[in-house]
Amino acid sequence: QIVFQWHARIRNYTTEFESCRLEAVSLEFGDYHPLKPITVTESKTKKMSRKGSTSSTSSSSSSSVMDPLSSVLDGTDPLSLFAATADPVTAADSTRKKRDKEDHLAVGSDFEPWSSKRGEILARYTTTEKLSIVSKVTTPGSAVSEKVRTRLEELDDLEEGSQKELLNLTQQDYINRIEELNQSLKDAWSSDQKVKALKIVIQCSKLLSDTTVIQFYPSKFVLITDILDTFGKLVYERILSMCVDSRVSLPDNFTPESINDTAKETCLNWFFKIASIRELIPRFYVEAAILKCNKFLSKTGISECLPRLTSMIRGIGDPLVAVCARAYLCRVGMEVAPHLKESLNKNFFDFLLTFKQIHGDTVQNQLVVQCVEIPLYLTLYSPAIDWILQCIAYRAPEGLLTEMMERCKKLGNNALLLNSVMSAFRAEFIAARSMDFIAMIKECDESGFPKHLLFRSLGLNLALADPPESDRLQILNEAWKVITKLKNPQDYINCAEVWVEYTCRHFTKREVNTVLADVIKHMTPDRAFEEAYPQLQSIIQKVITYFHDFSILFSVEKFLPFLDMFQKECVRVEVCKCIMEAFINALTLEDEKRMLAALINGFIKMVSFGRDFEQQLSFYVEARSMFCNLEPVLVQLIHSVNQLAMETRKVMKGNHSRKTAAFVRACVAFCFITIPSLSSIFARLNLYLHSGQVALANQCLSQADAFFKAAVSLVPEVPKMINIDGKMRPSETFLLEFLCNFFSTLLIVPDHPEQGVLFLVRGLLNVIQDYTWEENCDDKIRIYTNVLHLLSAMTQETYIYHVDKVDSNDTLYGGDSKFLAEINKVCETVITQILDHLKTLGKDEALKRQSQLALYFFNTILAHGDLRNNKLNQLSVNLWNLAQKHGFADTKTMVKTLEYIKKRSKQPEMSHFAELALRLPLQSRT
Repeated sequence: QIVFQWHARIRNYTTEFESCRLEAVSLEFGDYHPLKPITVTESKTKKMSRKGSTSSTSSSSSSSVMDPLSSVLDGTDPLSLFAATADPVTAADSTRKKRDKEDHLAVGSDFEPWSSKRGEILARYTTTEKLSIVSKVTTPGSAVSEKVRTRLEELDDLEEGSQKELLNLTQQDYINRIEELNQSLKDAWSSDQKVKALKIVIQCSKLLSDTTVIQFYPSKFVLITDILDTFGKLVYERILSMCVDSRVSLPDNFTPESINDTAKETCLNWFFKIASIRELIPRFYVEAAILKCNKFLSKTGISECLPRLTSMIRGIGDPLVAVCARAYLCRVGMEVAPHLKESLNKNFFDFLLTFKQIHGDTVQNQLVVQCVEIPLYLTLYSPAIDWILQCIAYRAPEGLLTEMMERCKKLGNNALLLNSVMSAFRAEFIAARSMDFIAMIKECDESGFPKHLLFRSLGLNLALADPPESDRLQILNEAWKVITKLKNPQDYINCAEVWVEYTCRHFTKREVNTVLADVIKHMTPDRAFEEAYPQLQSIIQKVITYFHDFSILFSVEKFLPFLDMFQKECVRVEVCKCIMEAFINALTLEDEKRMLAALINGFIKMVSFGRDFEQQLSFYVEARSMFCNLEPVLVQLIHSVNQLAMETRKVMKGNHSRKTAAFVRACVAFCFITIPSLSSIFARLNLYLHSGQVALANQCLSQADAFFKAAVSLVPEVPKMINIDGKMRPSETFLLEFLCNFFSTLLIVPDHPEQGVLFLVRGLLNVIQDYTWEENCDDKIRIYTNVLHLLSAMTQETYIYHVDKVDSNDTLYGGDSKFLAEINKVCETVITQILDHLKTLGKDEALKRQSQLALYFFNTILAHGDLRNNKLNQLSVNLWNLAQKHGFADTKTMVKTLEYIKKRSKQPEMSHFAELALRLPLQSRT
C-alpha cells in the first residue's frame, strides 16, 4: 500500500487577504449620494441553530480523552477520609444503639418525638429576669471520702452539706450552668464516681420545685429533664453491660430470669438509693428516669411502678409543677411501655381533677407577686398538656375523643384543655365533629384563653381533613364571624392565614375573593401588613396551590390589590417568584412552555446591573434555580453568562486583577455546571464549544481544556436520529457542522504541556473513528477531509487568527520539525482512511458517491496541498480522473474548477498550476 506524505502549501495570509479585497473605484462627485443604495456581496458561513432530543446517557469507553473533572479527585471519597478519622465504634456501642433505635420505633414513626418539641419550647418560654441555682461546693479529696461513707450518709451530705446559691444569673448563664452540670454528670460517671453522679441529678431535680420565675419554667423543665434522660441511660447501660457475657450477648427481648444476680443486686441498690431521697420531687424524677431498669428485676415491674409514680404526683401542690411531672412520666412511659395506656389516661384525669387549683388563692397570689397575667400563665401549661394528650391520643380509638370532649364540658369547656384536645387527636376525628367543637368554643370563657386561638387550632385540623359537606359553609361562617372581629392585626392574620386554606379547599373564587378583601381591610390601616409579610406570603402560597387555572386566579378581583400589600422590594420579588414557579409547574403543553420560556428569556435579556457584574451573575444564578425545568431559559442563561464574562474582559482590559480573574472563573464554572443539565445533546455540544471559546478568550486555559474535553467525550453519545420540530431526522448533518466549527477552534488552542502534541485533535479523531456511522453515508470521510484543512493550517509559520494574550502552537513550537513531523503522521493516517473509503465505493450503487468524494478531496488538495510535490500532484490528477471516470461528475462544476486553476496559475508562485491544468482532461458525456 502506497503511503502518501502530506505537504501543505506555505500560506501568506496577509497577501491572500489583500488579493481578496474589493477593487477601489473612483467616483465622480455627481455619481455619489449618501442615500444611494450600495450593493455589497458578502460571503459567510451560516451557523444553523438546531434543536435536539433527549439522547441516551450511556457513555462510550472507546474515547481516549478522559473526563475533564477526573483529575480533580484522586479517587478517594473525601467523606470516607473524614469518617476514617472517627473513633471506631465498639461492639457494645453498636448493640446499645440498636436497642435504642428499636425502643424508639416501638411507638412508630408516626409519633412525634419529644426531641422535635424541645427547641420550640426553649425558644418560646424565655425571660429577662434574674435566675438562681443551688450548687454544691466540692472540696479536695471528696472523691476519696465518698468511698468510705455509707450510702445513706452520702445522700444526707448532699441534702444537708455545704452548698452555695448562685444568684442574679441571666437566662443564658443559667442554661450554661445546667449544661455544666450535665457535663459534670458524665465526667463523674466516666471516672466511676457513681454516687457523685446521683447527687448531681438530685440537685438538678430539686430545681424543678422552684417557680420563682414562672414564665421560664417550661424551658427549665426541658433543660433539667435532659440531665435526667442522660442519667437514666447511663444507669441502664451500666446494668446491661453487667449482663453481657463475653461469649453470648443478651437478647433484645430478655427476661429477668436471664439476668445474673450481680446485675440484679446493682439494680436494686440504685432503687434503694433513690428511695432514700427525702424530698418528693427529686425522688419522683430520679426514679422515673431509671424506670426502664425495672426490666432487669421483674416482668411486671414497670406496670406496677407507673401507677405508684402517678399517685406520687398527687403530693405536688403547685399545679404547673405537677402537670410537668405528669408529662415527664408519660414521656418515660411511652418510651418503655407504650402499650400501658391506662397509666397515661390516669395522669390526665388526675390533672383534670386538680385543674381548679389554677384559680385558687395560692396560684393567684403567686401570679400577682410575679406580675404575670392569667392568659400568659395558662400558656405555660400547653407543652405539658399537649404532650400528655399526644401520648393518650396516639393510635387511640375515636371513642376516646368523645370521652375527652365530655370531660371538657364538665369542666365548663375550659379553653386551654379544648385547644390541647384539638391539637392531640387525629384531624379526621376533629373534622367529623367540627360543629360540636364550634359549639364548645362558643361557650368557653375568653378571659383566660382567647377564642381565636381555638378557631385557629380547629382550622389547622380542617386543613388536613374534610368536615361533612353539609357543614362546610356554616363552619366557615361561624369561624369568620369571630376572626373578622379581631382588632389586633397580628391576632387576626395568624388566624386568617389558617382559614384561607379551608376556604380555597372547599369553595369557589367568590368566597376566596371575600376572604382576601377582609384581609386587605384589616391589614392596610397603619401599614399593619409590614409586620405580617410571612403570613401574607403563606396566604398567597395557599391560594395558588388550589387555583391551578391562572385565568381564574387573575379574575379574582382582590388578588392584585392583595399583592399590592407586598411593598418591601425583596418580599415582593419572592412572592412574584412563587407565583411564577406555580405557573410554570401548572403548564403541561410544550407549546405553552416554549411561549413562557420566550417571555422569560426576553425579561432576562432586559435585566442589567450596569458594571455591577457580581450582582448580574447572582441574578443569573437565582434565575437558574427558579427555571431549571425550562431548557430554553437555561440555554439563554449560559449565553448571558458567557456574554457577561466577555464584557468583564472588555471593561477591565488592561486591569486584570485577581478579583476580575476570579469572577471570570465563576462565570466559567456556572456554565460548566449548568450545561450537563440540558437534555438536547447538540445544545450541550455547542455550548461546551462556545463556553470553551469564552474561557480561552479570557486566558482561562485549563477551564477551556475542560470544556473541549467534555465536548469530545460527548460526541459518542450523539444518537443516529434526533427530534427536530416533532419530526425524527438523521443527526449526522448536524454533527458534521459541529465538528467543522470545533476544528476551527482547535487551531488556536495551545497544547497542554502534560498531554502531548495535538492531544485534543487526536482524542477527537479517535472518537470519530469509533463512532458508528450510517452505512450509506460519507460524512465520516468529509470530516477527515476537513481535518486536513485544520492540520494544514497548523503547519503554517503564523496562524491565520489568534486569541489576544493566548500563545497558540505556532508560538509555542515555533515551526519545530518534531511538531511538524507529528502533524504529517496524522495527515498520513487521515489520507489513508480517505483513500481506503474511496476504494470501497467502487461498486455500481456507490459510484456517484465516489465521484463526489473524489472531487471533494481534490479541492482540498488544491486549496491546502503543495502541488509542487510530485506524489501529491499525481494524487490530485488521479482524483480528478476518478471523479469523471463513470460519468457522474457535473460538467459545469468541472469546467469552472479547471478555469479557476488556470486563473490561479497566473499568480506569483503559482506557475506550477499551469502544468497541472494540462494534466486535467475534461471528459464529455456521450
